[in-house]
Amino acid sequence: MADDGSAQSTTVWPLPKFYFQVKWDSEVMSFQEVSGLDVEAQPIEYRMGDSKEFSTIKMPGIKKSGNVTMKKGVFKSDNKFWDWFKTIEMNTIARIPVTISLLDEGGDPTMVWTLTNAWPTKITGTDLKSDGNEVAIETIEIAHEGLTITNA
Repeated sequence: MADDGSAQSTTVWPLPKFYFQVKWDSEVMSFQEVSGLDVEAQPIEYRMGDSKEFSTIKMPGIKKSGNVTMKKGVFKSDNKFWDWFKTIEMNTIARIPVTISLLDEGGDPTMVWTLTNAWPTKITGTDLKSDGNEVAIETIEIAHEGLTITNA
């Protein structure tokens, strides 16, 4: 008798990465791609002068998060990236929480990345090509002050 998969555990297969949701503050936005969800602890190297080992030890140092890049299609009269970017002034910017959720087949969050105090550092408009056959894509790069990950 063949196994139809109905009795399989939900932990057998990893989650696909193509079904996700992005919230800027409380507004849901649609994106084609999100990348840069990384965090690292920078190593501190130390060696005592009287150490018999001719090498350093490594300790965890300051945590560092990379910028997050998001790409979406260009739509008529949609200037949300530019409107947010225009709020940048000397040492002031509208900082908002950004939440990226990986969704299950029912549309419920399974893994959630939250960016604290996010703000735009770079916007890249679409490239234009007279013989192109692609959708116009714009990109925003977002800096933030911390990344937390939770499982829903």
